[in-house]
Amino acid sequence: MASTSDISRGLIIKLDGSLYTIVEFGENKTARAAAKVWAKLKGVDNNRSIEKTWNSGDSIFPVRVERKYYQYLYKDDTGYNFMDNETFEQLAVQENMVDAPQFLKEGQEVSVLINTETELPMSVELPDKIVLKVTYSEPGVKGDTATRTLKQATVETGATVNVPLFVNEGELIRINTKSGDYVERVKE
Repeated sequence: MASTSDISRGLIIKLDGSLYTIVEFGENKTARAAAKVWAKLKGVDNNRSIEKTWNSGDSIFPVRVERKYYQYLYKDDTGYNFMDNETFEQLAVQENMVDAPQFLKEGQEVSVLINTETELPMSVELPDKIVLKVTYSEPGVKGDTATRTLKQATVETGATVNVPLFVNEGELIRINTKSGDYVERVKE
């Protein structure tokens, strides 16, 4: 058990039977009343985002989480299948537990958050930025570069990304997995 003074960004807590990660937090102090601690919470085992306020010094219930690295293998009826890089044990998770499933590529390393109390996976996180090959893209029109015009491109995982006009088929591009945006072109 911990108190509100232990709150930090990224901490996972148990609240009303569900698990939430702290996205943002702060403290409100007034001259007359006791200090209050507020936090924006994002559901780990559900898709809810909530705000919660506690009195300063109240108890919170953090959950111990372990981060393990797995390799993505394939997708089938059971879900997305991953293999532990150390023990070679396999793990299947549902699509809603993967933060950006459209960018998963076979053989890619991901981190899996595991609840140490139940030994069950809570979420699968891709690296912040990944490099993928463009498999389809319309050719850019010469002279149409006065503004920051974007076009659609399909990458090797099947996902569609908006890219600048100069990106062509067969090139490698870096993508931000959190926002799904094009970052830069990568030289081979």
